[in-house]
Amino acid sequence: MVIGAISDSLGRGVERVGSAVSETFFEPVIRLGVTGLARAGKTVFITSLVSNLLDRGRMPGLQAASSGRIEAAFLQPQPDDTVPRFDYEAYLAALTGPEPHWPESTRAISELRLSLRVRPQGMLSGMTGPRTVHIDIVDYPGEWLLDLGLMDQSYDDWSAETLKRAATRDQSKAYLAQLDETDGAAELSEATAKTLARVFTDYLQSARNSGYSDCTPGRFLMPGELEGSPALTFAPLPAGEAPRKSLRREMARRFEAYKSQVVKPFFRDHFARIDRQVVLVDALDAIHNGPRAVEDLRQAMSGILTAFRPGRNSFLTAIMGRRVEKILFAATKADHLHHTQHKRLSAIMEALVRDARDRADFAGADTQAMAIAALRATVEESRNHNGGTLDLVRGTLLDGGKQAAFHPGELPDDPSHLLSPARQGADAWLDADYQVMRFAPAKLTLRPGEGPPHIRMDRAAEFLLGDKLS
Repeated sequence: MVIGAISDSLGRGVERVGSAVSETFFEPVIRLGVTGLARAGKTVFITSLVSNLLDRGRMPGLQAASSGRIEAAFLQPQPDDTVPRFDYEAYLAALTGPEPHWPESTRAISELRLSLRVRPQGMLSGMTGPRTVHIDIVDYPGEWLLDLGLMDQSYDDWSAETLKRAATRDQSKAYLAQLDETDGAAELSEATAKTLARVFTDYLQSARNSGYSDCTPGRFLMPGELEGSPALTFAPLPAGEAPRKSLRREMARRFEAYKSQVVKPFFRDHFARIDRQVVLVDALDAIHNGPRAVEDLRQAMSGILTAFRPGRNSFLTAIMGRRVEKILFAATKADHLHHTQHKRLSAIMEALVRDARDRADFAGADTQAMAIAALRATVEESRNHNGGTLDLVRGTLLDGGKQAAFHPGELPDDPSHLLSPARQGADAWLDADYQVMRFAPAKLTLRPGEGPPHIRMDRAAEFLLGDKLS
C-alpha cells in the first residue's frame, strides 16, 4: 500500500511537470472549474461563456476581445477521455431555440475544451505570431466541493455539527423523530441503517429545496451509480457508546469509507488540477428564504474557501500544491434586479465571503465577488408609484408563460443589515420582504457575431482569463 501510494504520488508529480513544460513552451492550458450551489445556473453560465467567447460582440470588458487580439475561437475534443463532454450544442439550442427553455441541470462532472487563437500584445506582437490558448472548462456539482469539509472531521464531530444544524431546520423533524427511536449502541441492523439513510437523505433534499446551502454529504443528493451502496448508507447519530458490531460503529466506518472512496478520488483526479475556479451562488434565493438561509450560505462559503487553502495537515497538501490562482464568487440572476441594485448585490456577495477570506491564506490566490446574469431574461422599466418612481424588471413567468413586471424589494446599502440578523439566528427579516420570481428565458434574435445577452460575463471572463490572453 505504501509503495502504491508513493508510485501514485510520483506519477502525479511527473504529470504536473510534463503539463508545465508543455504549457510553457507550446500551447498554454487553463483548467477552469465551474461549480454552483443549489440551482445557481452552472449549465447556463458555461453555455453563455462559451457562446460569447465564440461570438464576442457582447464582450467589451474582455480586453483581448475588444482589442481584436482574439483572432479565432473554436471547440476541440476534450483531453480527458473518461470524462463526459459538456453538451454545449444541446444546451445552447434549448436557450436560443424558437421555444426557449432552461436546460436540465447536469448532475455529474463534465468537460469542454475551447481554444482561442490570440495575437500577443506589447513588444512580442512584432516578434511572434498568434498562439493558441486552450480553456478546459470542468463542470461539477457544488455539493461535491462542500464535501471537502468532511475530510478533516471524525464521524462524531460530523454528527454533532450536522445534528446541531438540523435542530434549527423545520425540514429535519422526521429524521430527528427517527433518531428518538434508534439506539446507536444496539447491534447493527441493515434495515435500520437503510431507514436512517433514507430519512436523512429526504431531510437533506428538503433543506436544499428550502434554500439551505450546506447539505452534505453531497453524493446523498446526487448518488448516481453509488445509490444504495454502503458508502451512502450512513447517517449522523448522537454521541454515545460504540461497541463492536454496533450501529454507531458501522456508521462511523461507512463515513470513513465515503471520505476515502468517494470524496478523496474526486479531489485527487479532478479538483487538484484546476487553475481557476468559479463558484456560482443564488444569493437572491437565500435572501428570499430568510436570515437562517443567508447564515447557512455564509458558512458554506467559508467551507468552500477552505477547499482552496491546503493547510499543513491537509490531505490536499500532497496532491494539490498551490495551483488555484483565481477564484470568482458570482451572485447569479442579477437580471432579476434593476441595475440600480446590482452594486448592492455585489456588496452582499463580497460580505458573504469576507470573513473567511480575511482569515485564510490562499497562497497568493486572487478572489473576487460580483453580480452577474449569464443569460439576461428580463428588461427594465420604471413606473410611477405612490408619488415616486419604482424600478422594475419585466419578463416571461416560468409558470404560466405570462408577461409580468416585478419589484423584488430593496436590498440594503449596508450588507450588515442582512448578515447581522442572519448571524443572530433571526427567524425573519424585521423591516423588509424580499421576493423571488422565476423567469423563463426570453426569445432571442441574435445578430451575426453576437452571443446571448448577459450581465457582466465579459468582466467575469476578464478576471478569470484576461492575464492568460495578453
